Amino acid sequence: MSNAEEGSKVKIHFKGSLENGEVFADSHGQDPLEFTIGSGEILPDLEQAVIGMDQGDQKDVTISPEGGYGPRREELVVEVNKSEFPEDITPTVGEKLQIQTSDQQNILVEVKEVGEESVTLDANHPLAGETLYFNVELVEVGG
Repeated sequence: MSNAEEGSKVKIHFKGSLENGEVFADSHGQDPLEFTIGSGEILPDLEQAVIGMDQGDQKDVTISPEGGYGPRREELVVEVNKSEFPEDITPTVGEKLQIQTSDQQNILVEVKEVGEESVTLDANHPLAGETLYFNVELVEVGG
C-alpha cells in the first residue's frame, strides 16, 4: 500500500456537504480529482487531510470557514443602481454575473435582490462562512 505524503500525486473521490446535509460537490460517477499534495490546487485543509492516508482509505473531514472559503464578508454585498447595467441585461435573483471592478479586475457576483431602482450583488464565494464536511476516498497514490 502507498502512503500519501507531501509531493505525492494522488487521486481522490469526495463528497462535500454542508451542515444541513445539502451536497455541494460529489466526484463519484466522474473521474477522481487528481492533484499533487503541496501544490495548492485544492483547499489546504482538504489537502492536509489526505496526507498519511493509504490507497483505498476513506475518512471524514470537517473544514471550518477559515480553512475553506473564508468568512462571509458583508462589505462584499453591494447595491448597484439599475442604470449601471447594460440595456441588454435584466438581472434576476440567483443569476451569476461577471463584472469588472474599478481596478479592472473581473469578479463573479450573484444577484441577491432586484428592486425598482437597484440591484443587490454579492461577491462572496457561495460557500463563504460555511463549515464544509467531506467524505474522502484515496483512490490512487503516485510518485
